[in-house]
Amino acid sequence: MFIVILQLRHMLGGHPELYMFVVYSAFIWALWLVKVVLSSRYRPYTGSFTGTTSVVVPVVDEPLDLFREVLDRMVEQRPGEIIVVINGAPNVGLVEVCEEFAPLVRWVHTPIPGKRNAVRVGTELSSGEIVVLVDSDTIWTDGTLAELVKPFAESRVGGVTTRQRILEPTRSWITRWADWLENSRALYAMPAQSVLGQVGCLPGRTIAFRRSILVRVMDRFMTERFMGVFLEVSDDRTLTNLTLKEGYSTVYQYTSLVYTDAPLQVKKLFKQQLRWARGSQYNTLRMFPWMAVHAPVLCFFFVMDIVLPFLLAGVILGWAYRALTGQGQDLYEGFLAEFGFGTGLLYVLGLMVASTVVSMAIRQMRHLSEKPTDFFRLPVFIIVSTFFLMPIRIIGFFRMAHASGWGTRSGAYGGAVDDPDPVELASSPAAVIDDASRADARMVSEAPGTGGESTEARSTTAIAILERPATNAVARRRRPVRANRKRPNLYAGIPYLIGAVVFSIQVVFIV
Repeated sequence: MFIVILQLRHMLGGHPELYMFVVYSAFIWALWLVKVVLSSRYRPYTGSFTGTTSVVVPVVDEPLDLFREVLDRMVEQRPGEIIVVINGAPNVGLVEVCEEFAPLVRWVHTPIPGKRNAVRVGTELSSGEIVVLVDSDTIWTDGTLAELVKPFAESRVGGVTTRQRILEPTRSWITRWADWLENSRALYAMPAQSVLGQVGCLPGRTIAFRRSILVRVMDRFMTERFMGVFLEVSDDRTLTNLTLKEGYSTVYQYTSLVYTDAPLQVKKLFKQQLRWARGSQYNTLRMFPWMAVHAPVLCFFFVMDIVLPFLLAGVILGWAYRALTGQGQDLYEGFLAEFGFGTGLLYVLGLMVASTVVSMAIRQMRHLSEKPTDFFRLPVFIIVSTFFLMPIRIIGFFRMAHASGWGTRSGAYGGAVDDPDPVELASSPAAVIDDASRADARMVSEAPGTGGESTEARSTTAIAILERPATNAVARRRRPVRANRKRPNLYAGIPYLIGAVVFSIQVVFIV
């Protein structure tokens, strides 16, 4: 704030120079003001919804104690059914945990790893009017489900998300930072967008959709490409986009609270944030034409998510360039002349730090009112958010059109013609075996037709063994020659071109 005041004073003094930091700060404050004004009008939904619900839980591998608690919290709230979709390698431990909660909980297994295919399978098997998609490490609190479905009392509402916090946030600086970000979003961005009925991304820890919408959009959810690539990541943003395009509102229910885990290592945090940055900005560009016409405020929010990191990078590069070349106006000359170089420099640095902290404190006042002790952690929050998160956003932008999955799930569904077709998987004649007599069932541990052995699994509920039919079309899609021939995606160069243009425009002002 101190630097902005000096730069504004210089500009208003008749100098023609345009400072990028002033532009950056103007966008930051404008964005915050819009969120504050809109979110002040937010109220949670209080209507009564009496329809049926199905909970779908995609899972690959979770600690069994955590997964048991996840299911236990859900069972306590008595949804119509809970369908656990184990995707990837068979997992007997997860099966045994599911059996503990039968018959309300039933499990299915698909050999295709990846959340999108698991969502598809679970939706196909569900019967409720509302389908609730839940991450396998998300803990519900009292009333999560009852509060979550209240907005569906209004027919215009198609999707609803929860308020989300981090489990045991005091474990490390990473969990504190992640919880702070979640709470800040819950207090500003989410209620602001919900007032407009256009929450741009319903975060996937626990989200609910009308099943009729999921059925209509599922083919696009599983196959749509943009810039020549299908992204397995950002499934929650994609479903939100498709729901908005169907003409429904997407809203936020503050009174429905869930807790989720956060990475404890910097490397894992980097991968998580990069995955989110890629998926978010990929979907922003894909949705830009629709948002510009139908949701201009939402468009402003998401475009700023892309623009601000580039502006900040330009500001830092501009400072470095002027320092090395000696160009530009010395805005601190008066301080140095008045107090001497050493003392004047300390004054300048002190005012810069103090004004930055005060500026951030104003923009985080709702969070700080809930947790006043975080005021003393503001410098760390600012440093991590600026020098860790902002560069990740830029890297994610450049990498958005590079084909990749979650980064942790080998062989995940990729939306390509060479991938197994989830429609065929879900419609296989052997897809569902209903074992109401509590007889033993077998979980196939190897691909069909290989003569592999099977392992016994006690079953008190419906079991799905999802196998791929051996059709000629499938055989053609799986020919090694076609699978191994990968053409370069020329569209992957588009983000680099956009980034180069943005930086070039800034260079004009810097130089």
